[in-house]
Amino acid sequence: MASAALPEISKPKIVEGPGGYVLEDVPHLTDYIPDLPTYPNPLQDNPAYSVVKQYFVHVDDSVPQKVVVHKDDPKGIHFRRAGARQKVYFHSDDVHACIVTCGGLCPGLNTVVREIVCGLHHMYGVKKVLGIDGGYKGFYAKNTVYLNPKVVNDIHKRGGTILGTSRGGHDTLKIVDSIQDRGINQVYIIGGDGTQRGAALIFEEIRRRGLKVSVAGIPKTIDNDIPVIDKSFGFDTAVEEAQRAINAAHVESESFENCIGLVKLMGRYSGFIAMYATLASRDVDCCLIPESPFYLEGPGGLFEYIEKRLKEDGHMVIVIAEGAGQELLSQSIQSTTDASGNKLLQDIGLWISQSIKILLI
Repeated sequence: MASAALPEISKPKIVEGPGGYVLEDVPHLTDYIPDLPTYPNPLQDNPAYSVVKQYFVHVDDSVPQKVVVHKDDPKGIHFRRAGARQKVYFHSDDVHACIVTCGGLCPGLNTVVREIVCGLHHMYGVKKVLGIDGGYKGFYAKNTVYLNPKVVNDIHKRGGTILGTSRGGHDTLKIVDSIQDRGINQVYIIGGDGTQRGAALIFEEIRRRGLKVSVAGIPKTIDNDIPVIDKSFGFDTAVEEAQRAINAAHVESESFENCIGLVKLMGRYSGFIAMYATLASRDVDCCLIPESPFYLEGPGGLFEYIEKRLKEDGHMVIVIAEGAGQELLSQSIQSTTDASGNKLLQDIGLWISQSIKILLI
């Protein structure tokens, strides 16, 4: 199969329908392997999960990006609905799955690993699940560990990831060579933006070789910046821990005259953690997020508001997401990227604190 003849899949497939219906689809084995045999879903024969038969997801089920629309509006963008199908493309005895965790740590990583292993084993009868040690590099540079329900039984009680992780190290050809050599046919990749870009490249190479291998990307972000889904794993824990920092900043600030507690939280391009932690704590006077640009000087600016709060209360707490106000920082500093290809942001917390100190001198 010549790679030049293959359609581009770095971006979701777009399927347009009547009335403005647009489906952003995901790549599938059937895109490049015609006439794939299907098998009955084992769930329907498992007494413990037989009720699932009533709730199998239809192949054409989709989820709208916008829930509330006007009656005359086009149907808009939809996404393929996840869930158990009545037919599957792998026989349980033939499945050899692997799981890898990449990038930074996130609350709930071990829980996700545990649920994949237990779900494959108990629900689908899959016996061969491999854990890749140390992120993408682990495919060709480290040992692996076989996973089963007994191995992962208590890992949800630990922090971090039992599989280890790393940034970068993405050699697509070596990774797919390892997948092919080991006979792996289901790959579960848990990671953030850079990791999922790597997952797309891995699938492209798998498709180029015509391998019957499914690649599932599981988004790992505490920022909760994934459309359509209700909540990304780790978000609740991040908000809870952020409240601790905010509470400490509030206690500190009200103990000194004209003191400002400044708390910088994670949120590269979204302010969900900062906003939810602010709403939960009720001790924050100002919350700055990437979605809402702000300015420092002049009427309605941050400095004017700071002076007002200090005059009225003698103290205040400011919460700022790491991606907020990046346009205010010096443009002369050349932007760089980390090992995962993500843009390194400038330290808005340090910059804003120094600016406030100059204001108060």
